[in-house]
Amino acid sequence: MTEIITISLENEMDLVLAHEKSMKAAEKLGLTIATQTTFATAVSEVARTVIDYTNNGLLNIYIDGTIPRFNLMAQIIFSSEARLTKSDEGFYYAQKLVPEFEMSTSGTDHLITMRIGLPRFLKLDQLKINLLKAFFEKEEPINAYEQIKHKNSVLHKITGEQEIEIKREREINEKKNEFISIASHEIKTPITVIKAYAQMLKMMRSECSNKANEIIDRLNGQTNKLSYLANQLMDVSKVENGKLQYNFESTKINQFVGEVLSVLKHVYPGNELEWSNCEETEVNLDKLRMEQVLTNLIGNASKYSAPNSAIKITGTVAQEQIIIAVIDKGIGMSAENMERIFEKFYRNKEITDSHPGLGMGLYITSKIINDHGGKIWVESEQGKGSAFHFTIPLFTPAKN
Repeated sequence: MTEIITISLENEMDLVLAHEKSMKAAEKLGLTIATQTTFATAVSEVARTVIDYTNNGLLNIYIDGTIPRFNLMAQIIFSSEARLTKSDEGFYYAQKLVPEFEMSTSGTDHLITMRIGLPRFLKLDQLKINLLKAFFEKEEPINAYEQIKHKNSVLHKITGEQEIEIKREREINEKKNEFISIASHEIKTPITVIKAYAQMLKMMRSECSNKANEIIDRLNGQTNKLSYLANQLMDVSKVENGKLQYNFESTKINQFVGEVLSVLKHVYPGNELEWSNCEETEVNLDKLRMEQVLTNLIGNASKYSAPNSAIKITGTVAQEQIIIAVIDKGIGMSAENMERIFEKFYRNKEITDSHPGLGMGLYITSKIINDHGGKIWVESEQGKGSAFHFTIPLFTPAKN
């Protein structure tokens, strides 16, 4: 069975299409004018009845059978609560026109099938049937209505495919987030045990050789990196599930940044961290999460800067917010990378081998800033460094 024509039956305009296309199919097969008219009339009568009851009908015209006996067949499928019978006027008239008329119903779904036998002298074969199918696929619309209908059908198909793709991506992301959440929790337990043993070894330094102490220090360093990675994975999972929690409190910005930098100076001893007190003001923030933001930004600045180079941290109060910037003189980045730098797991291919990482830090940082009601952006030039800016709204006391 080969489908030749498909027409959705939605309104009276589709009756014209159903009649014209049915006539054309019979004509291209070489049937007589009388047979063409008979078949097309039967199809349009049934289509008219269906449209009276519903706007969800579908007409399909087929060639079915095998050599040497083929049939021209029309099927109309529709859904309706109404209990239709062969005695309905359109159906009754169509039965008198075609030799084979079948009607079946299952619940609210209805199927009408009409067939007329095709003469053997037409010498039909699959090649001729395929050519007929190709003709209707390439045929120009018979009127403006069909042209619009075709364009709407194409747009509907594209929209449907996009919705399927969006759903598929959503499912993949959900599974990926579930995996990240489970994996990060599973990783945390052995890391905690390893870290405990490493700390015990550090307490026994006096009993170890210099070489052993060097190995212990490296073990501690790598354990801290693993712990940091596991925490970032957990944060990504929390961000995706909307479960990143905050404990906001009024905080003096100069004091807060100064305390964070006093710790980070020991974490990144290879770079000079410069902070000049800005106009003292209060902001509403989660200290732990904002410390995470500064650690991520200063850590990146250190990673992509030359040893012993300065990293400047500045603060400016303007328009009911404070703007903090972390400025380095590192390798910088291209315009393309600046557009995507805050995407989850994004990594610049040019530095993947030389600078390891998973592309989670800036993604998490951007989410934390957004959740604080601020914005984050980057200005950069390749070979000259980068400046990451973010804003935090100033603290506004609640009114009684």
